[in-house]
Amino acid sequence: MNTLNDLHKISSTFSNTEKMPVLFLGHGNPMNAIEENQFVAGFRNMAKTLPQPNAILCISAHWFTKGTKVTAMEMPRTIHDFSGFPKELFAVQYPAKGNPELALETSQLLLPTEVELDHEWGLDHGAWSVIKHLYPEANVPVIQLSIDYSKSPQYHFELAQKLSALRHKGILIIGSGNIVHNLRLVDFYNMDIDNYGFDWAIEAREKVNSYLLGGNFQALIDYEKHGQALQLAIPTPEHYLPLIYTLGLKEKQEELSLFNDKLLGGSLSMTSVKIV
Repeated sequence: MNTLNDLHKISSTFSNTEKMPVLFLGHGNPMNAIEENQFVAGFRNMAKTLPQPNAILCISAHWFTKGTKVTAMEMPRTIHDFSGFPKELFAVQYPAKGNPELALETSQLLLPTEVELDHEWGLDHGAWSVIKHLYPEANVPVIQLSIDYSKSPQYHFELAQKLSALRHKGILIIGSGNIVHNLRLVDFYNMDIDNYGFDWAIEAREKVNSYLLGGNFQALIDYEKHGQALQLAIPTPEHYLPLIYTLGLKEKQEELSLFNDKLLGGSLSMTSVKIV
């Protein structure tokens, strides 16, 4: 990873800044977009610690594609990619601008990986339902980078490293998903119990947190090799891979901290990560 050379590849559209933090946000239920709870408060409190970004690049669990794409429209639409929720949630709009220049720069940084400039997608709820709590005025441009479902966690970790130069141009990079995310096993009758997890979910969270805080990212990349608890926590990879992007951007001297680190409904976690 040669950040200096990569910086020279980025046009003067983006002025040099102090290095931006990197985030992984456990986004949870789409209702977090309109409800008031401890996790929403956690997002807001964390946002107070961030420098003002020039733009946001979000890697969301909900844009899982063949190949890699980046949104390149001027005004991304707010996508309500869910069903069965109250009309108030479908009425929410997050009118942040896009940034076609940043989309193009991102595609060039990721070469030789081919990145399609996408004009159809927009902002899915993995992006807007949490970003709206960080920047409620929608005054920071947002683009999304898709996750290629045909590639391995190791591939995604290495691809993320190529985005490092953007951090020096005022770009806040956010992964949005959930580390423990088994919807088939959610205990919907006990969603209101604070920090409630099944035994395997507790074990998975403890193991992942130990790897995170200990800097053992290879174990997190190779999560499928690390026991039944992690296999239950991560039955499919789409909500987990945004974490891998965040970890790929951590530099050696940087600190990693956790917030919103609680279980929910037995089989979900809201654990979020800040790297600075």
